[in-house]
Amino acid sequence: MARAAGPRPEIGEFPIDTGTCELEPDPYNPNGWVLRINGVPSSHIDLADPLQLDFEYMRWIASLVDSRWAASDRLRALHLGGGACSLARRFAASHPQARQVVVELDGRLADLVREWFDLPRAPLVRIRVGEARAVTESLSEGSRDLIIRDVFAGAVTPVPLTTREFTRAAKRVLGADGVYVVNCGDSPNLAMAKREAATIGAEFAYTAIIADPAMLKGRRYGNVIIAGSDAPLGEDPGLARELLGGGVPAQIWQDARVRAFAAGAQVLED
Repeated sequence: MARAAGPRPEIGEFPIDTGTCELEPDPYNPNGWVLRINGVPSSHIDLADPLQLDFEYMRWIASLVDSRWAASDRLRALHLGGGACSLARRFAASHPQARQVVVELDGRLADLVREWFDLPRAPLVRIRVGEARAVTESLSEGSRDLIIRDVFAGAVTPVPLTTREFTRAAKRVLGADGVYVVNCGDSPNLAMAKREAATIGAEFAYTAIIADPAMLKGRRYGNVIIAGSDAPLGEDPGLARELLGGGVPAQIWQDARVRAFAAGAQVLED
């Protein structure tokens, strides 16, 4: 997909409200750019192809969403954590009827991302500057189909965005069969992933986990995608096949296995 003419990203380090961001070209893709925030890789953008996601965990989330909503659906999505808006940009291409809001704490970063990456304009993609929990709690009941939490301060998610009270607030904003998805970064002991799974499972009737086998066996630090819904999750066999076929093959655990994984873990609370 060709990109319209306009401002181009520029290599360098730039001051933002929460520190610095650094933009560097992808050495393996002439159209690719990597965004680092305070030294931590945050996002990857392919200017020529918004459907291309370089971060595996984002591909896993996209596959889960594709299995739930058809391309023609008017998906109402809330992204908590903006970065370069890679997933919002992807869903704008894959689900052209989608209406998306990206919540980004850092106003200067939001301005730069708009300038560099030629994002679809409102109402297709709207960036709202604010704190993720406060914005979520301000939204109307049943006003979203999908909430994706991908918020990090350094390498960890702020605690107020992991608790049962926040999960309950997110559930209130979702429609009856909406889906709440979180990106949990964890160490090999998987203690946080178990507590997040227990917390999401305490509020939603169905849960699912997507991660690569090495992560689920406690062999490395990495990302665990945890989802909750009041409608069944992850039952499409095509989704399992697609996840196994990626550059980093992943597994999907359905509700019973997730609850066994989280058994005995303490629910996170304010």
